[in-house]
Amino acid sequence: MTGSSATARKALSKIACNRLQKELLEWQVNPPAGFKHKVTDNLQRWVIEVNGAPGTLYANETYQLQVDFPEHYPMEAPQLVNVVLLPVYILYDSWSPAMTVSSICISILSMLSSSTVKQRPEDNDRYVKNCRNGRSPKETRWWFHDDKV
Repeated sequence: MTGSSATARKALSKIACNRLQKELLEWQVNPPAGFKHKVTDNLQRWVIEVNGAPGTLYANETYQLQVDFPEHYPMEAPQLVNVVLLPVYILYDSWSPAMTVSSICISILSMLSSSTVKQRPEDNDRYVKNCRNGRSPKETRWWFHDDKV
């Protein structure tokens, strides 16, 4: 790792390493449809390609998702970077150690597939500014502007 992220992140615990190796093996055998793991030598940061589902606003579009795992994963939620247009609240308030990278990906695809409008949330600019000032997305309290969420 290089840059400031290397100094900010602690090495994975043995439990986290074992869990991620197990998840990676499962991914290689049975990857979630619409997702591709870009192979790197860094178990603590996964780069995943997300393909929009056919028949949705995001059909034929590909996005890159970066998943950064904390020292005590799965007891702590991973951090997602570049999650298209939708906040992934399940990683914070609703996180459970039973969740996996595959289940997160399926949730993301479900949220993208159910979108009726392709636009950023009203508060997006303020959120991005806070994150650039060093605030972790995990500290965010999400406000939903869609009463169907």
